[in-house]
Amino acid sequence: MDLATLLGFIGAFAVIIGAIILGGSAGIFFNIPSLIIVIGGTLTTTLMQISLPQFLSSFKIGIKSFMHKEIPPEELIEEAVELANVARKEGILALEGKKISDDFLAAGVRMCIDGHPADIVQKMLSKDINLEIQRQVTSIKMFKSVEAYAPAMGMIGTLIGLVQMLANMDDPKSIGPAMAVALLTTLYGAIIANAIAGPIAAKLTAIAETEKLNKQLILESVNAIQEGTNPRVLKQMLVAYLPAEKRESDKKKK
Repeated sequence: MDLATLLGFIGAFAVIIGAIILGGSAGIFFNIPSLIIVIGGTLTTTLMQISLPQFLSSFKIGIKSFMHKEIPPEELIEEAVELANVARKEGILALEGKKISDDFLAAGVRMCIDGHPADIVQKMLSKDINLEIQRQVTSIKMFKSVEAYAPAMGMIGTLIGLVQMLANMDDPKSIGPAMAVALLTTLYGAIIANAIAGPIAAKLTAIAETEKLNKQLILESVNAIQEGTNPRVLKQMLVAYLPAEKRESDKKKK
């Protein structure tokens, strides 16, 4: 569970709901026609851009922004160096059955144990990285589309409400409901864009960048383990993946 994302999400809605409750009756902020226009319109216009399976899988990936648990690169480096040390001393088969924290690293080590040539292992792992990036990019684009279309659908709802209001100016009772649709659709669109879709797209982008870096680190680690690279040399190679301040911290520990 990503605590920062969860706290941010809850905090954003707590502020909005708190302001609504403190301002008076919360019931006036619930309007079914407005919800249908904004949510239905946003989802259907977004669906037009991608296939249905991509659309559904994008929401699954979106959940990742709340459930993501990042493995720090320094921990991956330490684990890769340990695996390289075992493989160098006892052979690659000694890694069989060894507990590995990262699934991608475990898959790479498993292929090495199975005796696949180094170029095939690198090719298969690289393909996995590229496909995962492609899936993440599709999901990010979808949430960015939701971020763009939700306010637009809110504006459409506002125009519909204004037209209904102006068309029935002779009936004072119809002005209130029409104005509710007009104003609430704009509000709903702004909330969906700025409190849900936008932050999730930004979070998924950050996760994608981190995962890409970690998987490239793992790709290089697996290659070094398979080639029997000296663990000390491997660590020096992998430290380049760390930010400058963490590299300095690593040097001081030595």
